[in-house]
Amino acid sequence: MTTIVRGRFLDIQQPVTSPQDIAQHVRYIEDGVLITEQGKISWFGTWQDAQAHLPTDAKIDHYPDQLIVSGFIDTHIHFPQTEMVGAYGEQLLSWLETYTFPTEMQFKDKHYADKIAQFFIQELLKNGTTTALVFCTVHPESVDALFENAEQKQMRLIAGKVMMDRHAPEDLCDTPETSYQQSKNLIEKWHNKGRALYAITPRFAPTSTPEQLQKAQQLKQEYPSVYLHTHLSENKDEIAWVKSLFPEHNSYLDVYHHYQLTGQRAVFAHCVHLEDHEWDCMHQTNSAIAFCPTSNLFLGSGLFPLNKAWQKQVKVGLGTDIGAGTSFSQLQTLNEAYKVQQLQGNKLSAFESLYHATLGGAKALDLDDKLGNFNIGKEADFVVLDLQPTALQQLRQSRTQSIEDALFALFTMGDDRNVQATYIYGEKVYEKEA
Repeated sequence: MTTIVRGRFLDIQQPVTSPQDIAQHVRYIEDGVLITEQGKISWFGTWQDAQAHLPTDAKIDHYPDQLIVSGFIDTHIHFPQTEMVGAYGEQLLSWLETYTFPTEMQFKDKHYADKIAQFFIQELLKNGTTTALVFCTVHPESVDALFENAEQKQMRLIAGKVMMDRHAPEDLCDTPETSYQQSKNLIEKWHNKGRALYAITPRFAPTSTPEQLQKAQQLKQEYPSVYLHTHLSENKDEIAWVKSLFPEHNSYLDVYHHYQLTGQRAVFAHCVHLEDHEWDCMHQTNSAIAFCPTSNLFLGSGLFPLNKAWQKQVKVGLGTDIGAGTSFSQLQTLNEAYKVQQLQGNKLSAFESLYHATLGGAKALDLDDKLGNFNIGKEADFVVLDLQPTALQQLRQSRTQSIEDALFALFTMGDDRNVQATYIYGEKVYEKEA
């Protein structure tokens, strides 16, 4: 399977350690060609240089007026919460009780889980998201439903069954032993099957007993290549609750660290209120953060200090956090990320935004050797963006002076209407209706 795409390409060529470094690694080709074979990038360069590499009868997908970027990477999202986006009036803990838990109970039904998983995958593609780190529910059926639907698109997803044995409705609780056994079975079934990867997924420290966290630790030791995905320091009431439940630990992060759940493929969603020693632990263990601005604003959780993450050299990806988050669109998520920075007296440039949504997200997920830009040998996941699908965006883009200006306007005003086409593993899997 060979795919040839021509158009304007933009990417960040390598991971960086400060936002000031990003601009020198931006690669913009006004008229470029990308060739993929067997799902991977086999050639990338200018149209002029491509001539020697093109078959005489080559079929070329040409996007002369669009912008092509690496596929967006969502480092924290809940697929079972798709149907409850925009649930009114609560902060984190009451929001879980009022809306989330009742919704998640439905996913014991495999048919129901399949229906929502299919919708969820389509929404990701419609928004240009090609890889995501996903929460399922406590039910193994929910994990099977998600991976089966992703497999049909050859999509690289990371997901796992929630581990939760207390402080939740009885029908949503497992036990330390059943959570271990079910997670183990799912790891054996799905991890590294095609492009699927598994994440050990304790919901958050308050809903797991010490015995269950020990089982999560055991899984991580038995399967060192799997991921760890959970929540951390999202809300001040949550932090106080953790301190009351685990008084023997000196911080929220210390609970996870004690059970050896930090590390290279550990991703902690939110981290809005970390203490200095927790930042240091995140850096020392090479753990990653999922920054979820629409969710943090919607639930009133607080403002994530992105500049602190750069200072402390902690990896950060971008998360939509559906359904506390309010949009599947990484464009909308970056719009809110910019405002979160503004409220703290900081700026978020267009190129830094692109980095977090692509290569930075790949680095946070320990996938930057496979995803995040157009380097030869990487998996061919990319998105074709229409910069002016609305009259207002058309007017705004007509005033832009540079690709950076055009990109910033896109990130401020864009949404799913800007996604012209999405390619997964070199194949077009979504195209906007004319």
